[in-house]
Amino acid sequence: MPRNDIRTATATAARARTLTALSVLTALTAGALAFTAPADAAAAKAATPPAPVFLSAAELPPYAASPWTADRVKDGVPDELLSCIGGTMPGYDSRYRAFRTELDTSARQLTIVVGTEAKAKALATRLDKDFRSCATRIEQSDPETEAEFRDYGSLAVEEGAHVYGLHTRTSYGANDVRLQSVGRDGRTVTVVDWSRLGDFRGVPVAAFKKTTTTAVKKLY
Repeated sequence: MPRNDIRTATATAARARTLTALSVLTALTAGALAFTAPADAAAAKAATPPAPVFLSAAELPPYAASPWTADRVKDGVPDELLSCIGGTMPGYDSRYRAFRTELDTSARQLTIVVGTEAKAKALATRLDKDFRSCATRIEQSDPETEAEFRDYGSLAVEEGAHVYGLHTRTSYGANDVRLQSVGRDGRTVTVVDWSRLGDFRGVPVAAFKKTTTTAVKKLY
């Protein structure tokens, strides 16, 4: 075979080997990317914690006169809680769900997710103090209103919860009673608030404690 033909054949074989190597490399790269993309997506999904789950209407204290209905979850703080915890909530991203009956009873669940468990513990402690001092602050701000506070004790659920009662009566005849609780699961704090017309007689403390326990357990 002439020398030029030998050189041409050698060059052709070299190009073929190079193209083969590039094809193999491309296939390996594509395969690596195919495995990496789902892995990266799974890692990102795992790094994003799920949103807390709220109570359903059926999990509120039973009310014989009317069924409970639940609103959609909204951003912010319900107006009914501002008199007790309004000073603590600015600066926190929070969500809530309101519940109502056809008569004189309503409820709300507020949920706040913070950056660390230490911050969540501090927030829960602050909210506990807010509820304990709420009756005194109401009377100080409005001499026409009498307020009574009751402590219904702690609940052993996740990082803990506590239940309180508040009764207010105004000089013009308004008479309202509330059951309120603060609970925590990890970085998430939740507040449950139940209210109706009347005083402490017949308030469903045991059922409200069950509702609070459910609220904390089902956050995650």
